[in-house]
Amino acid sequence: MAFADFVDRMKGLLKGGPSHIYEALPENVSHDEVQRRAQTWADRHKRAVKTTLGIMVIVAIAYFVFEFRYKILVKPSCDSAESGFQCETEISHSWGQYSPFYSVPSEISAAVPDGCEVTFAQVLSRHGARDPTLGKTVIYGALIARIHESVKEYGEPYDFIRHYEYKLGADQLTAFGEQQMVNSGINFYHRYGHLARDAAPFIRSAGQKRVVDSAEKWAYGFHQSRAEDKHSKSPDDYPYDIMVIPEGKQYNNTLSDELCTAFETGPDLGKEAQAVWLDVFAPAITLRLNENLPGANLSNQDAVHFMELCPYNTVANEKGKLSPFCHLFTTDEWRSYDYHESLGKWYGFGSGNPLAPTRGVGFVNELIARLTGEPVEDRTSTNATLDGDPETFPLGRSLYADFSHDNDMAGIYAAMGLYNATAPLSKTEKAGPRDTAGYSASWSIPFAARMYVEKMTCAGDAGEDGEEFVRVLVNDRVIPLQSCGADELGRCRLSRYVESLSFARDGGHWDLCFV
Repeated sequence: MAFADFVDRMKGLLKGGPSHIYEALPENVSHDEVQRRAQTWADRHKRAVKTTLGIMVIVAIAYFVFEFRYKILVKPSCDSAESGFQCETEISHSWGQYSPFYSVPSEISAAVPDGCEVTFAQVLSRHGARDPTLGKTVIYGALIARIHESVKEYGEPYDFIRHYEYKLGADQLTAFGEQQMVNSGINFYHRYGHLARDAAPFIRSAGQKRVVDSAEKWAYGFHQSRAEDKHSKSPDDYPYDIMVIPEGKQYNNTLSDELCTAFETGPDLGKEAQAVWLDVFAPAITLRLNENLPGANLSNQDAVHFMELCPYNTVANEKGKLSPFCHLFTTDEWRSYDYHESLGKWYGFGSGNPLAPTRGVGFVNELIARLTGEPVEDRTSTNATLDGDPETFPLGRSLYADFSHDNDMAGIYAAMGLYNATAPLSKTEKAGPRDTAGYSASWSIPFAARMYVEKMTCAGDAGEDGEEFVRVLVNDRVIPLQSCGADELGRCRLSRYVESLSFARDGGHWDLCFV
């Protein structure tokens, strides 16, 4: 309520208060007597008037203190457990894999269908927002140093760079990224509370610190929600066990595969595709940057690195406040950047790369085992020792949570065939996710990305002996399943869904990894 409204309300209360009726003064009363009586009335009510005015002043001060504190000092976060990052979405939702997670538009409702109940839920999550990798942080720091050394006059919107200090770290979660993962755990609990209030999920994590930290923060968010759930009666054995699988070329790890030699040592098809698109969209940006930063002599690749200072400085802010770097580029330029990153992931680690889907085969076969309750059958990247032990790979659970990286998730999506409806991406013409059957880097693998795999039963379902349905959501978008007779809600029967995963069940192209 605005202060003016408050004043009007107070006036209304005063006007509407009890009225006092006085007898008319006799006509023969002297002027002095009138003044005396007026002074007597004023003296009698002076204290009440002062008290009323004092209350109004105190309330006014309290109002302005409240407004200043909550609108100026305590700025709300741009991220929430319900819908992810929602500040300046025309910009922030176009940062490719560097976008913070946000709830992606879905043509099919993401809500559990009426009359249905989820009986199984698996989340596969990327780690939360982080600092740049070590290699990138060196590049960014050198770029800023070069600008400071060579530029003497800055264009008006760029003047803040004169005093900008590069302070980003390397590889680890930011405070914002930690909160993302807490929010993700909260969201998972709220969505699957009927399962979660009496059972903790089985949790695995790839071995890098930022991934393990993400798993721990997610588990805390889950635990926090369970502790607040009045319907949860079972003991909560928190902190939950997290099985950490080491990363590296010497390890079988379905959450971070490095075993496919031909892929690891082969050509970087993602960068090759990006190079073509870079020559299309970047020159105009590079020209403008050099006009406003005379002497910097930036290249097209420098321009891309310059743009990346926007998302990284944004997620370095605890509340996700957008960096001034973000507003140096137009909405259309950010969409071009998003497409640049989408090309890199599609051809580098997704369906556009002949060997990338094979890297995801091991996880898909583990998923099949969890969905069916049958032992893992795989001869690719799975760890037979871990997957053969019910302590390290239990079956029959209702909740599972795995934590990984964007590149590995891209390969898993490809092995699952989630984007089989997406045509090969053009390297010369931009296409948004609504034109690519829902594929883009920002829609599929942003910071804290999450895939939910659900099994559900539905009341009154007599078809195919009431066999459970399977449904997949990526960042809250229902992905219509392919090659298994999906219904209008994007779901397939469990047996048909497993049959449709023949690429993974047959081992992908694992034999080509070692040619």
